[in-house]
Amino acid sequence: MHDHYGLSGSLQTGIGLFYFLVMLMNVGFALYQWYDRKDQLQTIIWGAVSAIFGIHAVAYLLHFGWAIFPWLQHAIDYAMGPTTYFLLAVVGFTVLLYFRAFFTDPVVAWSILMITLWFSGLAMTNINFKDIITKPDNVPIVMLIFSVGFVTWLALRKAVINDERIAAGQPPVEKEMEEKVLVWPDLVYTELIAMIICTLILIVWAIVLKAPLEQPASSARIPNPSKAPWYFLGLQEMLVYYDPWMAGVVLPTLIIKGLMALPYIDFNQKGNGYYTFNERKFSVTTFLFGFLVLWCVLIVLGTFLRGPNWNFFGPFEPWDPHKNVPLNNVNLSDYFWLYLLGMSTEGHWFLRELPGLLFVFGYLFVLPPLLAKTIFRDFFIRMGFVRYMILITLIQFMACLPIKMVLRWSINLKYIVFIPEYFFNI
Repeated sequence: MHDHYGLSGSLQTGIGLFYFLVMLMNVGFALYQWYDRKDQLQTIIWGAVSAIFGIHAVAYLLHFGWAIFPWLQHAIDYAMGPTTYFLLAVVGFTVLLYFRAFFTDPVVAWSILMITLWFSGLAMTNINFKDIITKPDNVPIVMLIFSVGFVTWLALRKAVINDERIAAGQPPVEKEMEEKVLVWPDLVYTELIAMIICTLILIVWAIVLKAPLEQPASSARIPNPSKAPWYFLGLQEMLVYYDPWMAGVVLPTLIIKGLMALPYIDFNQKGNGYYTFNERKFSVTTFLFGFLVLWCVLIVLGTFLRGPNWNFFGPFEPWDPHKNVPLNNVNLSDYFWLYLLGMSTEGHWFLRELPGLLFVFGYLFVLPPLLAKTIFRDFFIRMGFVRYMILITLIQFMACLPIKMVLRWSINLKYIVFIPEYFFNI
């Protein structure tokens, strides 16, 4: 049975229960503000917020809930292209770190979470969005989004507190909590409780959600889209922009080698054993950018926004397998010889790809000394030539992915260097 918004009764009941749980969360937060913080204003505010969610819960449980506005769905789908999605992630990451003291404030962070949960419930009224989010394969990714968001907030919050204490001449919080405890029973007892809780969660999960098993693999029936497991979706997304030898071998190898080399090339002795941002700005920013923007964001992209034929779909757009997206793959040599000079690209591969080869040479060999003389001068002096070159090379290869993604989305640039004669494409 559907109401005048076209929403089924079971869907409305599910959204109503979801809003009811969010209401209970706000009741708890309001009580926390009253008993722990003694803040009457915050108690009143979050009591009102819990009442708003309670009204939503009652409306949907009684099947009088409303659907997300069609114009809002179309506006989000229209604006949410791949370039916009990635640039918004980069901008959001930058704003988060720059205003970390503001965004990590518990009240601000809780407000952002409540807005996110409110919109999530409203977005679930769209059948396409609901089917994608609630697919058993995709439920862990939803959990990943909120769990990664929580631990990132927690780490930055502790870093902000420690940075304020250090600026005031006080030691970090961790230095005042150096009391040692025994492995038995303290640590083992805690691990036992954690193991029991995790086992209980997995049992409930296995009962509630069906195992996402499909038919045995067959060449006669190929899933569309054919996706790798969620932990390889970032790697699969890289295959859109690079050849397999680059996306599947070179970049993953450098990532692993880089993580192994980091302890040996790090010259900063501060920030060991306690949370801080001001004392390790470069390290924290680089790691978070690689993990959040270049890994988690790509996993979300591949899970929720990559549909049939690996086309990009908006959050509320139906996954139409017949969607035809014109994509003109243009190489850098085509832009230079054909579009800029109006000349033919026929001839020897070296002359044809000379612009791309010069670009790669300048990026890999000319840019590092320029950075050593300018932006990274202090790094070069303190690290020395060998450690600096290892660090800057790792950063350059990490930057290859976002650079190539933006170029592919904005000007349809396929290859910077295209040498099919030797299967060498970049």
